[in-house]
Amino acid sequence: MSDLPVFGICGYSGSGKTTLIEAMIPGLKARCLRVAVVKHDCHGLQIDCPGKDSDRFFNAGADVLSQGPGQAFFRIHGPQDRLSEMLPHLCRRYDLVLVEGHKTSPLPHKVWLLGDKETSPPREAGQLEHALARDADRLKIVSGWIQDHLAKIWRRVPLYAGILVGGKASRMGGSKHLNQFGGRTWMEQIVKTVAPFVSEVICAGKNRLPESLQGLPAIPDAPGVPGPLAGMLSAMRWNPWASWLFVACDMPAISEAALHWLLAEPRPGIWATLPRLEKGNGVEPLLAHYDFRSGALLEFCRCPADIVRWPQVATPVVPAELEKAWQNINTPEDLVALSSESRG
Repeated sequence: MSDLPVFGICGYSGSGKTTLIEAMIPGLKARCLRVAVVKHDCHGLQIDCPGKDSDRFFNAGADVLSQGPGQAFFRIHGPQDRLSEMLPHLCRRYDLVLVEGHKTSPLPHKVWLLGDKETSPPREAGQLEHALARDADRLKIVSGWIQDHLAKIWRRVPLYAGILVGGKASRMGGSKHLNQFGGRTWMEQIVKTVAPFVSEVICAGKNRLPESLQGLPAIPDAPGVPGPLAGMLSAMRWNPWASWLFVACDMPAISEAALHWLLAEPRPGIWATLPRLEKGNGVEPLLAHYDFRSGALLEFCRCPADIVRWPQVATPVVPAELEKAWQNINTPEDLVALSSESRG
């Protein structure tokens, strides 16, 4: 729970919780953050009109999704202790979750708003990071507290590298990743370059690996999914709480400088970073960064580049001196040209 971007705004009724949250949301949205609010009401919820179709469906026992122009509401049955179950689910679809109320819930980050006659929070509130009287600049203090913690939480997400290994490449005379470049196989060269930047490297796609990489985790492609997306979805389903650097096995010119540039681009609110080449058409979905939240978006894509239709995706232009790192080697002629450039 301490690694989830969940922030509790707690206090007794009338202490100003709703007013503070309402005031914070525009500033968070202005930073392109997707925000969810969890509200607790100990008196029970009144969210539908008795006798309406949706209310009748719910009372008959069904969970109900109600939709209207520009909005939707999902009303579900469940016990009161579902908070610990729902928070991870929400954090896979939002940049941060604000929890209003839940005074005694063990939330990872929590502030207490003191009422007019309170001098200190109750003992049962547990560990708090701030206790703020009504005359404090609550908006400035809590907004700054959230911004600071959100950046720290975001940096704690582990980064994995998935090397996508395809099948036979007839134009290259066999499996691409086993071709040689700079005295190593392409696969060995890519792993050597990316390993210092990530927590773990995996092979996405079952294929024969060089002897030196026999211990590398190898994950089979997701069944029924075409192209590179099969390996990417398989990896993200295998570890849905890691962010991913996906690289094709035919990109042996990948460089540390290119990785430093790419990994400096993501920030809270950005769920995927797909670079663009200055003279290219479209985006580069490999040698690209995918926040763990982007897994839910990729499930709706026909190919990785489709993800650009969501606003949480950044498409920065690659500096000209780094473009070679995004070059795919598809023919012997490509390899000769790359080798000549490297010698030059």
